[in-house]
Amino acid sequence: MPHTKVDPAIIEALGLDPANAVMHSHGGSGFASTFKIKAEKDGNPVNYFVKTGVGKEAEVMFRGEHASLNAIADVVPNFCPRSHAHGALSDRPGHYFMATDFLDLGSSAPGGSGKTLASKVAQMHTTPAPMPDGHDKPMFGFPVPTCCGSTEQDNSWRESWADFYADNRLRHIARQGVRNNGADPELEEAVEQVAGKVVPRLIGDDVVKDIKPVVIHGDLWSGNHSKGQIAGQGGCEEVVYDPSAVYGHSEYELGIMSMFGGFSNHFWKEYHEFVPKAEPVDEWPDRVRLYELYHHLNHFAMFGGGYRGGAMSIMRKLISKYA
Repeated sequence: MPHTKVDPAIIEALGLDPANAVMHSHGGSGFASTFKIKAEKDGNPVNYFVKTGVGKEAEVMFRGEHASLNAIADVVPNFCPRSHAHGALSDRPGHYFMATDFLDLGSSAPGGSGKTLASKVAQMHTTPAPMPDGHDKPMFGFPVPTCCGSTEQDNSWRESWADFYADNRLRHIARQGVRNNGADPELEEAVEQVAGKVVPRLIGDDVVKDIKPVVIHGDLWSGNHSKGQIAGQGGCEEVVYDPSAVYGHSEYELGIMSMFGGFSNHFWKEYHEFVPKAEPVDEWPDRVRLYELYHHLNHFAMFGGGYRGGAMSIMRKLISKYA
């Protein structure tokens, strides 16, 4: 397999010796080029995973993923690679990189923690978020923008989760959809009805009590979790990757998980033993639909076409019931 020179910016960020660091293409991504670095540190072999991309979009995407991976790694050990650096490449103007622990998805290494995917997701969803700089209590949002697919998300801090979801997610993605696909008065009006009426009715501060911000992966579908060994240490673990994190309501995660499926009844039974459905329990399925709506709208913004129908169907049902 042909080797690629390791950019000096990556060498410096990771503290590597350029004489014994090599990089070659590894895996694939829809939004970036992906590589594996083999190197030595203190006489020991080390591997890293690197993404590179071009333009402002790549810079924003890698900054967000860097912070997202580390937010998850901070609260759940052995659940995702830790990101070590991101920034501009030296030898290729306008190109950017992110370097993380190498995740060996083919590993059968023994001696893992034995923790299930459900227990790790539950730990992520029950660990209180840190207090953001400049605030005297935990807030809803994230320190930097993140990307869900190619969509840059507005994670500006909000005190109210309902306000965050209505403004920073639903209204924001509706505007993005109009920019990408053209004016759509029917969809725009439906989103406004949901944001203005359904959101406060279903997830308002006086409806679902004591929503506390926790770290959300943000793009947790079956293609973003697997089993593997992280950084060549420990055993084979349940792992997640490619996050689009936010500090939000734990149930928000369930929207993308429900949209594409891939999580067994056993997973959900175990998960809800750790994270019971919030009151009012009878409205839980509709709250999950409300959170799933965002991802239909995001897919419509990115890809157009058929995703509009799914979004409109969810909105009509929620509006008829709650608006």
